Amino acid sequence: MDFAFLATDFMSHPVWMWLVFATIVFGLLVLDLGVMHRKEHEIEVKESLIMTGFYTTIALLFGGWVWYEMGAGKFAEYLTGYVVEESLSIDNVFVIAMLFSFFHIPRLYQHRVLFWGIMGAILMRGVMITVGAALVHEFEWVLYLFAAFLIFTGLKMLFTGDKPADVADNTLLKFMRRHFRITDKLHGHDFFIKAPSKKHGKIVWWMTPLFVALVMIEVADVIFAVDSVPAIFMVTTDPFIVYTSNIFAIMGLRSLYFVLSSVIKRFHYLKYALSIVLIFIGSKSFIAYMLGWDKFPIALSLGVTFGILGSGVGYSLYKTRKASKAA
Repeated sequence: MDFAFLATDFMSHPVWMWLVFATIVFGLLVLDLGVMHRKEHEIEVKESLIMTGFYTTIALLFGGWVWYEMGAGKFAEYLTGYVVEESLSIDNVFVIAMLFSFFHIPRLYQHRVLFWGIMGAILMRGVMITVGAALVHEFEWVLYLFAAFLIFTGLKMLFTGDKPADVADNTLLKFMRRHFRITDKLHGHDFFIKAPSKKHGKIVWWMTPLFVALVMIEVADVIFAVDSVPAIFMVTTDPFIVYTSNIFAIMGLRSLYFVLSSVIKRFHYLKYALSIVLIFIGSKSFIAYMLGWDKFPIALSLGVTFGILGSGVGYSLYKTRKASKAA
């Protein structure tokens, strides 16, 4: 068998490198669904922390392999991209928790929704990153549009007050209720069921609220990706680094959801740190240009990002310590 195709380039890297990554992700998904969660159960905080530690270890080991194959510079880009994506995705946890609460999804079925949510995120991020990489390759000035967009988004987040979303008034939910048959209550872990329809006078397929919650989580992930994907392209334009750091961060954060959702109120001020991170990442290109640098130093970028996020976490924990003790 001729394996020469493994050495051919796909998006600036040999096919075999993409296959290594795909094999790891596929193995993790099989392990998750087929072994660790073969029997449906409620995920407690301890299990969530163990899963998070496991996924983080795998992500860092992959980063070590990136260092070995591509050098320390690429490892720094990978690590920065991983941290940025993990941090920006925390906002997604707030939305997921709100949707689970609105649809009354018990903890027993939440992992099932999040698992299939990861599958959708892997595909959608792949499409968005491929399109982004093609645009950057053909039109390098697009990076400056990304930068301006991130600065605008960061400023908007920084100066806009907290406005809790009204899920019942959501346009997508209204559309689905108007055009699809949706049951009034859950039916175990099923996304679809067959049941009688008075309108059609026969047995037909119905969506359950579990599937509606999954669709809305997927759409929310795409909306958040509009911020996070340009942010990582401002860290590196290497599509391999962008995609791998993105996916490992998403998988790690979904496993951490069950911890974060229980202490979500203690990170109230993290939003402002995330907005400053977006402004900083968007400003890097302009700062480098004004200082006459070819590129903003990746080590400095990583240090500043860690510093901003650490300050946001520390300040949030400090300001909410009394409420935590009362609880």
